[in-house]
Amino acid sequence: MIRITDVREITQAIASPIRNAYIDFSKMTTSLVAVVTDHYIDGRPVVGYGFNSNGRYGQGGLIRERFAPRLMAAEPASLMNDAGDNIDPHRAWSALMQNEKPGGHGERSVAVGTLDMAIWDAVAKIAEKPLFRLLAERHGVTPKPKVFVYAAGGYYYPGKDDSALQREMRSYLDRGYRVVKMKIGGAEIHEDQRRIEAVLSEIGSSAQLAVDANGRFDLETAIAYAKMLREYPLFWYEEAGDPLDYALQAALADYYPGAMATGENLFSHQDARNLLRYGGMRPDRDWLQFDCALSYGLCEYERTLRALANAGWSASRCIPHGGHQMSLNIAAGLGLGGNESYPDLFQPYGGFPDGVAVQESFITMPDLPGIGFEGKSDLIQVMRTLAS
Repeated sequence: MIRITDVREITQAIASPIRNAYIDFSKMTTSLVAVVTDHYIDGRPVVGYGFNSNGRYGQGGLIRERFAPRLMAAEPASLMNDAGDNIDPHRAWSALMQNEKPGGHGERSVAVGTLDMAIWDAVAKIAEKPLFRLLAERHGVTPKPKVFVYAAGGYYYPGKDDSALQREMRSYLDRGYRVVKMKIGGAEIHEDQRRIEAVLSEIGSSAQLAVDANGRFDLETAIAYAKMLREYPLFWYEEAGDPLDYALQAALADYYPGAMATGENLFSHQDARNLLRYGGMRPDRDWLQFDCALSYGLCEYERTLRALANAGWSASRCIPHGGHQMSLNIAAGLGLGGNESYPDLFQPYGGFPDGVAVQESFITMPDLPGIGFEGKSDLIQVMRTLAS
């Protein structure tokens, strides 16, 4: 029987002077966790790692005081799979969520999602398989190691003029990306229009541009932006209004015929289901951005994908927020449409394993056990410090 012998957490700064339409990142943190097991491979105990995505702060208090103690208190046999040769992530998830009321997802979804990532990392390592291959096997599908990625950036930054924004976007193209994203909504509409036109003039026909308002707009402003944005060949118009204002999102379809994207701030399969019921999202063109690291983890993400299928949506319309390797594995294993990427921000947590290059906006997953953190030298150095 495999036992979880320890759960460790540290809250670390990923601060930056950047800002979007709603928040600045000057005090941003993340929780890094290590789930230590008594299963040994090559003389070392298997350790699973996880962290929460940017944009939500570290969850050290919830993890240390509420969720990790439940996992440690569970009978080891209750966490094992039926074969008795590995931890069952869904049984571990149930232990984490013991005595929790439904609804009110809030920050607990981030804490659980962080631990869930570490548990899946450990499970795949114990199986000695990349997580994306393990997922494909469990779901009876063929893995797709080649994954679409886009470059997210274009934040507001002190002293950053249009030429600096253009240089940033050009640098993404030079690194192999063919879709880039910038922030809007943090300036007046005429300023944002000027910034958009500056980027479009720089990237030309070599790439497409997506824009992200981070939920800033009321309905009137969202419509005003939609009328302006529809004149440009954008990849998508993202998160115009509050993530729970489904009526606003639905109304935009009458004004914006192009692709829209939202969902990164919805943290359960019930919220995802309500978005599809009431948000006017169009399965032939729109994109869903649910981030497993913020929404109770992969166990819940599997339920979300089932809710999407029941509503007539394909998993290929999902391009998760967050830019982390967990979502990359889900994309490759379960057929998502791709993943966000932060080439220059939120390091060492973003990006890909060493040697993985972006080619025409696609990367190829390496065959690394688990999520693949061990293949990213700067990240695994931080992680092993926590586990040692």
